[in-house]
Amino acid sequence: MTVDSLSSLTPPRKDGHGAALFAGFLGWTLDAFDFFLVVLSLTAIAHEFHKSDKEVAFSITLTLIFRPLGAFIFGLMADRYGRRLPLMIDLVFYSLVEVATGFVHSFTAFLVLRALFGIGMGGEWGVGASLAMEKVPPRLRGFLSGLLQQGYALGYLLAAVCSYLILPRWGWRPMFFIGGLPALLGLFVRFKVKESEVWEKTRQHHWSGLWREIFSHWKLFLYLTLLMMTMNFVSHGTQDMFPTFLQRQFNMDVHRRAAITAISMVGAILGGTLVGFLSDRFGRRRVMIASLIGAIAMVPLWAYAPTVRLLILGAFLIQFMVQGAWGIIPAHLAELSPDSVRGFLPGFAYQCGVLLASTVPFVEATFAEHTSYANAMALTAFTVFTLAAVVVALGREKRGIEFGA
Repeated sequence: MTVDSLSSLTPPRKDGHGAALFAGFLGWTLDAFDFFLVVLSLTAIAHEFHKSDKEVAFSITLTLIFRPLGAFIFGLMADRYGRRLPLMIDLVFYSLVEVATGFVHSFTAFLVLRALFGIGMGGEWGVGASLAMEKVPPRLRGFLSGLLQQGYALGYLLAAVCSYLILPRWGWRPMFFIGGLPALLGLFVRFKVKESEVWEKTRQHHWSGLWREIFSHWKLFLYLTLLMMTMNFVSHGTQDMFPTFLQRQFNMDVHRRAAITAISMVGAILGGTLVGFLSDRFGRRRVMIASLIGAIAMVPLWAYAPTVRLLILGAFLIQFMVQGAWGIIPAHLAELSPDSVRGFLPGFAYQCGVLLASTVPFVEATFAEHTSYANAMALTAFTVFTLAAVVVALGREKRGIEFGA
């Protein structure tokens, strides 16, 4: 019997998607958890370093600015050397940065570490999402995409719970020590997650071939960057300054701010999962546009609620719509991207979109100095929801495409 005939009798490798999906989900959860620790403790950090809200909000912008660098570095590694190794390195890197943040005693050092964290945060999504989306069944890709993306909302929820329990008693620093947990996830990836078979089939064996493939898709890259700019306006424009909005507009203490933020993230998790499921039946673009239009309708209730109960309802519903649209993004970008550059292109376009949208917390804080936080948040939300719906409508989709075929 020949070698070829023997290889044909070899059973296919069991390449289940569960471990990869879990690793991508938990990695994005812990990434978002670390990011939103600054959002939820912004006023406490400002008080300790004797800075204004606007100055500390700039640290959020700085993190967003450096995310494309992380996507560039780790995305190239993912298409050249595989998805697993860059993911493990990235998880350990940003874990160390988070722990170090808890020890800083100067605002300059704090800003430097937030920039370094941006590199780690930028690298995780593209690598983790490409690994997961290349493994999941095409018929469930929208639903599982929504589940994967809601790691971001869960991270915000966990950060809110952490803020509720720890910030009033021990201050903001201990929360960043918890941010070292992703290093343990790196061990899980090392021993439990298998490499993407799609990457193994379509990998570029030389850097020159990889660069040619990347540059040949420059038009797609520009559209994905524009799409992700508007989508990041949508998320960061309604989330990053929301706890500060609750404090400045409604004089809420840390417990009430954390509780309302956590409730809004429950809405986000439900919205992202449900709308992701619907996208498998009705199409990616159609349900994204419907979610963004629904978010526009929620703006008055969210920003100008006359009672706390209505404020909570508005926060829940608007994040249901925001993350409903966002939940489709991992599947949508993966489907639009060619096999050979899926590790690089979606993640780098995503993070370049983040870069272009990175000023939105700073703009909202500045605008609020000249009017109310309610006006600043409402005008921003209405504008970015409308813009995102238009950009989604101008694109195309490849729902259910077979990867590596």
